[in-house]
Amino acid sequence: MPLGTDMSRDRLNFLFLNVAHFLDHLFMLIFATVAALRLAHEWDMSYGALIPYATPGFIAFGIFAIPAGWIGDKWSRAGMIVIFFIGTGAGSILTALADSPVEIALALFVMGVFAAIYHPVGIAMVIQGRRRTGIPIAINGVFGNLGVAAAALLTGYLIDTGGWRNAFVWPGAVSIALGVAYAAFVWTGRWSHAAGLADAEADRQPASDVVSIGRPTFVRVLCIIVFTTAIGGLIFQSTTFALPKIFDERLHGLAGSATAVGGYAFMVFAIAAMAQLVVGYLVDRYSVRTVFAFVGGLQAGLFAVMYQLTGVGALVVAVAFMLVVFGQIPINDVLIGRITKSEWRSRVFSLRYIVTFSVMASTLPFVAGIHASWGFGALFVVMAVAASGILIAALMLPRTAAVIAQPAAV
Repeated sequence: MPLGTDMSRDRLNFLFLNVAHFLDHLFMLIFATVAALRLAHEWDMSYGALIPYATPGFIAFGIFAIPAGWIGDKWSRAGMIVIFFIGTGAGSILTALADSPVEIALALFVMGVFAAIYHPVGIAMVIQGRRRTGIPIAINGVFGNLGVAAAALLTGYLIDTGGWRNAFVWPGAVSIALGVAYAAFVWTGRWSHAAGLADAEADRQPASDVVSIGRPTFVRVLCIIVFTTAIGGLIFQSTTFALPKIFDERLHGLAGSATAVGGYAFMVFAIAAMAQLVVGYLVDRYSVRTVFAFVGGLQAGLFAVMYQLTGVGALVVAVAFMLVVFGQIPINDVLIGRITKSEWRSRVFSLRYIVTFSVMASTLPFVAGIHASWGFGALFVVMAVAASGILIAALMLPRTAAVIAQPAAV
């Protein structure tokens, strides 16, 4: 196959992976807006009583990352992405058929099982064969965070125009169609490494792509990754899941409909997503330790400022703290890419994401409890303390090539 064709297929493959990341985050947050803006009224339940029913979906999103990563490493990463598209779309449509909280919890669990595939498998595909991974991970992360943003906007629009079930049906149908398209793409390029079928061979990188470090340093970096992943998951889930409700309560006179609330949330998430490009650029050229500590410190300060803000001030600070929350996302992925060998990478990513999403699952009852007892002001105090933990952990990163050295240019 000519080189130009290989490059075109690689770009198209990257686009499919980016769209998959967009859908992955969109699907997992549709229920957040549906619960906050419609189901609580239709089913005569409080917001705090309803959102724990999303927990099974997030548990599945976490625990099924491990088998997904293992199958991706052993079988086919591209094949797993096909299953992701079709399975997650079908799970979303199944959710639209629910008539009770228990049914919706079961359907969200099914959706979470398939949605769990993307992060350990898709991120490994994004960085395969690359030396500088910051920008590709950041671009992919922007798509994921635009999915977070679109969840509020699209769901709000679909609720206002056709009811809450539409918010699950239409994204599900699109995902299934994309799964069929990606299957056709993979099949037509079955002898091409760019198509991703010969994963083990295509993903085998030169030794220079992975920084050689001693076992004690590897364990130290991995422990810091796990810790900051857990705290980052707590912060990310709390802020992204609760933001529509926060805006509903605090943007007095600015948001009077589901579409308006979703629109403000979309604006914040879309602007914040761009921070990943900046952080991706920085970690490719400067010390990850320094960048990580700066991001953690900014989070802590901004959460503290947000404590009792309302109106325009709350909107401005929400943009600022979401910038640094989203900006943190590529850092741990870059570290994993630098210290792990390709043949193990999906499994290491699966460890990172099972920590992330297990924490995210347990966060939902936590957010509900804080909101019911003390309101969102207390939540921002907790977030400020948690972000301070990220700052301390980042400062404990060793001064070694994995977190300081600039990778060789491609």
